[in-house]
Amino acid sequence: MPYFDTSSLYLTIIQKKDKTMGRSRYKIYEPTHLHFITCTVQHWIPLFTRKESVEILLESFRYLQKTDNLKLYAYVILENHLHIVAQSDDIGQSMAKFKRHTARELIKLLQRENVKTILDQLSFYKKAHKTDRDYQVWQEGIQPKRIQTDAMMISKIKYTHHNPVKRGYVDEASHWRYSSARDYEGG
Repeated sequence: MPYFDTSSLYLTIIQKKDKTMGRSRYKIYEPTHLHFITCTVQHWIPLFTRKESVEILLESFRYLQKTDNLKLYAYVILENHLHIVAQSDDIGQSMAKFKRHTARELIKLLQRENVKTILDQLSFYKKAHKTDRDYQVWQEGIQPKRIQTDAMMISKIKYTHHNPVKRGYVDEASHWRYSSARDYEGG
């Protein structure tokens, strides 16, 4: 039995040019379907090396589980990016809320802790068209890929959980603190 509806197996994402800003926007055409999503910190800055910064992400996921019906099937948080397998009532909107809220809270944390080096980097690598803010935490986009089959679901969950092992941080996926790999092994 499949984890999800596999009746429509067509591409869910198109790239649409925003002519006014000269940048790409992604539209998710099946926003309630399961997706594999990657979010990356601007210029791969290692922002999630402390428990406090990771807790901001986890808190946001918990909030979206209540408000947006977010379902996390797998996740991993590394020092400068995260991968999730998730779905919600509108995954595009949920991820926009996630990135907006976490960016605001992460900047507050960095300012409170006076982490000037990272704040300077987030300011330096900010996109020129982001004139309404001093810092940019996340790279634009979420690189969503719709999960279309059970095999793809298993592959994306394995990829997500194996990421810290591949990078040499741990020997077993379940040893990584900020990952759902433990949940899959009953931890």
